[in-house]
Amino acid sequence: MNYFELFEIPVSLMPSMATIRKKFYTLSRQYHPDFFSHASEEEQAQVLETSAFINKAYKTLNNQEETIKYVLELKGLLEVDEKYQLPSNFLMEVMDINESLMDAKTEGNNELIKKATEQVRELQNTIYEAVQSILEHYEEGVTTEKELLQVKKYYFEKKYLDRILASS
Repeated sequence: MNYFELFEIPVSLMPSMATIRKKFYTLSRQYHPDFFSHASEEEQAQVLETSAFINKAYKTLNNQEETIKYVLELKGLLEVDEKYQLPSNFLMEVMDINESLMDAKTEGNNELIKKATEQVRELQNTIYEAVQSILEHYEEGVTTEKELLQVKKYYFEKKYLDRILASS
């Protein structure tokens, strides 16, 4: 059973958080280990495993980046710990921004740090706009593998940019 089946929703890159939250609370109550304190050890272990699965599913679907990763893995388009080759034009652009950011940090120039950080955010917006429609309108059996590969590219580019922002 995958996370979408667990929450009884269609596979989506942007699932309804209200629906997920509601189903999560229902499942959490239904499989809360405290309600099985008088059950057999085997049943208690199963409930504990189910409860952990529910929590992991909720945590994943509650985070857009993790949801994208999960759907790509479900579709066989993303391997665990995959080393993805980012496009060279993207890397060159990011390298220039990162170099500016490092120079600004070395100089202690907060204005330049702010400017470089804003450039990273603008680039994030640009790469998001390229896949926004795919993310918002994903439909099982309709969205093509080519479109999902665009989402994969976005996923890795965003992760790269997020690391830069985290270090700024």
